[in-house]
Amino acid sequence: MKDVLNSPEIQKMTALREMQPYNHPTRAMYIGAPGKVGYLRLGFEIDARGKSILRDHERIAPLIVQKELYCDEGMPEMPVVYILSSGGPNVDGDRYEQDIEMRRGSFGHVTTGAATKIAEMKDNFSAMYQNLVLEEDSYLEFMPEPTIPCIEARYASYTDIVCHPSATLLYSEIFTPGRKHRDNEIYKYDILSVTCSARRPDGRRLFREKFVIEPQNSDIRNLGIMGKYDIFANVIVLTPPDRAKEIYDATEAGFFNDGNLAVGITRLPNDAGLLLKVLGMETGPVKDAVRKFGSTVRQTVKGRPLLPDFPWR
Repeated sequence: MKDVLNSPEIQKMTALREMQPYNHPTRAMYIGAPGKVGYLRLGFEIDARGKSILRDHERIAPLIVQKELYCDEGMPEMPVVYILSSGGPNVDGDRYEQDIEMRRGSFGHVTTGAATKIAEMKDNFSAMYQNLVLEEDSYLEFMPEPTIPCIEARYASYTDIVCHPSATLLYSEIFTPGRKHRDNEIYKYDILSVTCSARRPDGRRLFREKFVIEPQNSDIRNLGIMGKYDIFANVIVLTPPDRAKEIYDATEAGFFNDGNLAVGITRLPNDAGLLLKVLGMETGPVKDAVRKFGSTVRQTVKGRPLLPDFPWR
């Protein structure tokens, strides 16, 4: 069983410079206590029949998966995996790690069962490290539900990606300003630190993106940051250049819904792929815009649409 708390990846998270003002011992359950350190490893591959399956997985609660489902009507041969948490919201001192490996030719869709809620914190912070590896001709849609940082929440995530030039990754993150419709709890969290770094299997670096949001130290409503918008989606697509061009040409950018939704798209450096950003007033339209873009990606790469999400989502 992996020693998550003492792994180099989690130690790197704990040492992040911007998190040091919050890096204190917890007064409740100690850091590393059972239920506060979660680990998940998923390995997808093609079986002897040519079917993409979840070949193996390892889990340490509160991170849980059960088995793959084939419930996507747009691509019924695609395995769908829901990541669940038995521990409720993330609290101070939580340390999580997720590893997803897409072996040669495999494909899959990974999401979460519900939004990730980052609870109010007093002593420490919550951290998530993710490692995504895509081998030759593999395809992964990693589209978790939104992250909701509550009042005084502190959260850091770091995603490392290793992507073969022939593989495709669609990775989306959606961030709310807090519990918007509960006591107007908007941008009252302490800090949100999000980093994503990608490289080729030979180690060649593709890009690194990082943003640190500290609402108490800067005006989030400034033009060029969030302005009037509340919801922010960041979508990364790593794919071969010819597919990236087709996706880029098929994506409409601009302002929609009477200016209540803004969509922008750009090319990543080193012919890595594309970066889409969506701003909106409410979560629903932003999720719809991300899913519409995801459908363009899937149609381009797999020749199948990504249908509208289930109504209960």
